[in-house]
Amino acid sequence: MIDSTHKSEAPVAEGSPGASRSHYWEWTSADRAPNHSYLVPGVLRALGDPEGRRLLDLGCGNGALTAELAVAGWEVTGLDFEESGIERARQAHPGVTFAVHDIYQPLPESLRGRFDAVLSAEVIEHLFLPRELFARAREAVSAPSTIVVTTPYHGYAKNLALAVTGKFDGHWVPGSDYGHIKFFSRRTLTTLAKECGVEPYWWHRVGRIPPLAASMIMTGWIRGPAPTGQEDDGSRGPASA
Repeated sequence: MIDSTHKSEAPVAEGSPGASRSHYWEWTSADRAPNHSYLVPGVLRALGDPEGRRLLDLGCGNGALTAELAVAGWEVTGLDFEESGIERARQAHPGVTFAVHDIYQPLPESLRGRFDAVLSAEVIEHLFLPRELFARAREAVSAPSTIVVTTPYHGYAKNLALAVTGKFDGHWVPGSDYGHIKFFSRRTLTTLAKECGVEPYWWHRVGRIPPLAASMIMTGWIRGPAPTGQEDDGSRGPASA
């Protein structure tokens, strides 16, 4: 899970081409993010009964949300590409499994087909290649399974309210290093999920009243794992039975 409130804002020294001047990806805290107050209850509701079930958290950030899911009863593994986040997570939550992994790369064999459900919270909006998230999810399961994806909500009423109240520029934050680069509505996330072999079946909006919700939670059914012995770019449907 990506949350800029837990990252260093110290400027990078001049002469560091290609580096974020705000150390965007560097995690400086293992603390709970403010949006967990509404995300965690919604995610737990979407995931259902944790008893005896294994969960993969793709893009776990500093592990704070992952740890809350472990407390709720899930046997959970958190993955993130940023080493500083995984280091913070391991220090703060030694009883939970965390590993460094780039979501754009196939899962290692040790993690393939091991999980009963997959979560990715507030991550897909940061991805240049969002289909890779669904590809990793399909690699993680060995049978049709649940996936829960959360992302900031965008809809006509909210976008209009942002424009009318003069908060449009502040919402998009175009000057931010990295930050949000995809802005999903329910329709566009549904289209992408279906393209990648996932059938959404339950939606929930959280953080404010539904038309102005901060985030939306999609629960979907992974119709099948990624075909074995092949590279999967996430764009195919399930393998033939």
